Amino acid sequence: MTIPRRLPWLIGLSLLIILADRLTKVWVETHVPFGGAISIVPHFLRISHWTNEGAAFSLFADSASPNLVRWVLTVFSLIAAVVVLVALVRLGHRFSLATISLALILAGALGNVHDRILYGSVTDFIEVHVFSYHWPDFNIADSSIVTGACLLLLDSLLPRKHEEALPAEEPRDPNPQPNPELPS
Repeated sequence: MTIPRRLPWLIGLSLLIILADRLTKVWVETHVPFGGAISIVPHFLRISHWTNEGAAFSLFADSASPNLVRWVLTVFSLIAAVVVLVALVRLGHRFSLATISLALILAGALGNVHDRILYGSVTDFIEVHVFSYHWPDFNIADSSIVTGACLLLLDSLLPRKHEEALPAEEPRDPNPQPNPELPS
């Protein structure tokens, strides 16, 4: 009996997240003026409209060579996506915390790399305030990457169950009897 592959479902999860990322970015771009925001939960959560030409938390956004940063981040993201996809294909015969994590990371990487290639920057729109602290704006793809990475870390910390038990060694007879058919 063959175990059904779960890879199509995992790729489907990635595609669903990429779609949600694209739809939310398009909605923000068409409904929220650049630099503007819509309050969702006052003093806590807003939908804003910003772009990020750098990496996470706008790292390298103010670089002297923004085009170089854009393409380095794009190439790095594509390499990471290929590595994650290869791992997903190898592990895609089952659902696990690791495979779901990889599907989330793949979706986030591809969602943001799409924007970098086509637009040169990534649209960020989720703005969170906790007391006086303002978390850097982010998007669905960023959330997917962070969630996947956290779940992957959790998976690495959980105890492992052996998937395939090793064949048990046959017990030895403490008092072996001589075989009368064999010559001594």
